Amino acid sequence: MSQRVIIRTANHAKRMRTQAPETPVINPPPDDTPAESGKPNVRSVRRPTAGLAFIFITLLIDVLGFGLIIPVLPKLVAGLAGGGPEVGAHVFGLLMAVFGLMQFLFSPILGGLSDRFGRRPVLLLSLLVSGLDYILMALAPSLSWLFAGRVLAGITGASFTAASAYIADISPPEKRAQNFGLIGAAFGVGFVLGPAVGGLLGSISPRAPFWAAAALSLLNGLYGFFILPESLSKENRRAFTWRSANPIGGLSILLRYRWVTVMAGSILLLALAQQSLQSTWVLYTTYRFEWSELDNGLSLALVGLASGLVQVLLVKALVDRIGERRAILWGLICNIAGFTGFALATRGWMMLPVILFWSLSGVAGPTTQSLISKQYGADEQGAVQGALASVQSLMGVAGPIIATWVFGYFTSAAAPVRIPGASFFLGAILVAGAAVLAARALRLGAGAVMAQPITPGADASSTASR
Repeated sequence: MSQRVIIRTANHAKRMRTQAPETPVINPPPDDTPAESGKPNVRSVRRPTAGLAFIFITLLIDVLGFGLIIPVLPKLVAGLAGGGPEVGAHVFGLLMAVFGLMQFLFSPILGGLSDRFGRRPVLLLSLLVSGLDYILMALAPSLSWLFAGRVLAGITGASFTAASAYIADISPPEKRAQNFGLIGAAFGVGFVLGPAVGGLLGSISPRAPFWAAAALSLLNGLYGFFILPESLSKENRRAFTWRSANPIGGLSILLRYRWVTVMAGSILLLALAQQSLQSTWVLYTTYRFEWSELDNGLSLALVGLASGLVQVLLVKALVDRIGERRAILWGLICNIAGFTGFALATRGWMMLPVILFWSLSGVAGPTTQSLISKQYGADEQGAVQGALASVQSLMGVAGPIIATWVFGYFTSAAAPVRIPGASFFLGAILVAGAAVLAARALRLGAGAVMAQPITPGADASSTASR
């Protein structure tokens, strides 16, 4: 540890003993943290607002590319796979699972690399590969090509780890929930424009959206090369190790604090539930309501618009009014009600009001992410965000297989009773479990403000430096 870092840490510890923190943290990070966890890296990004605008546009264009292909991908898969709807559903589930597996494997790697080399190079390289991947899928003559494309897409999709760490770098603790909401807002706006345009292009050709997505990703990378500044200062970087980049070993950072461990379990169940929505929305609406690619694109655009408005307008206001803990539980309750409403809808128009209510669940994600990020130091944000992304990506492996199997079975002749919304009922049950774990985690955190981590975070040399 350098002398400058030791001095900064000592000064930080002194201030913490003499001043009350501006925003309470469930558990303060260990005293040996080599950088001040509550301070953004303003030396690297001197204008945090500009940095947030850059990363928002980067995420927005990236999500636009993905949103373009959603309305046409199930139809393209079914055409290449052949067979009935249940065959197409199972193959589509495997395709989504491959994507999730790659994200699980590479999220901690990209997070660790961003802690070592900075966020900027990781983001730019991922965008370049993503553009080339969309070109590969646009030309895919068979399912094997599509699977290869989803492998590359999963690897580059793990770059959201670096984007989350970028936001943590430049955000003071009291603004992290609001700023993490920008990720959801980017998803929301991207899913307004992406699926709507993708549905329109898909009505012309099922491969046209892939070419449009490739152009957006490559233009996004070019934009970032000239505009995106680095957010991680050199003194806050740490060495890359394969042990921490191991997708299983990287999860150990979430085991340091008991409340974070329990909350990670809640995130796991919630991510598994969300796969029911992502994997079977187009399958469900096409089967039950006979929606076209354009219908699905417009419905997903409404999902994105409502979610984006919640992230931009509601997260901060609700957190300020009722606090982070209640905001998380409120969001999970809305999620349960939304899944149930989707499953029970018998007419296409019924999905629209349910979408609006379900979008209120978006307050839970950024608020949870904010609470967890406050627990760790500036040099660990990439690892923490990578671990959280790995938890969600792990469910991206099992979730699509489970959800599409449930949908395929309960819409087939083999089912004792046909329940097209079975995968959504499953999602509601999983979110209920996530709510129970979240409530438990928040109680543990509230009662352990000064608790030490379960696994000591300090080694002998850092302890001596204090």
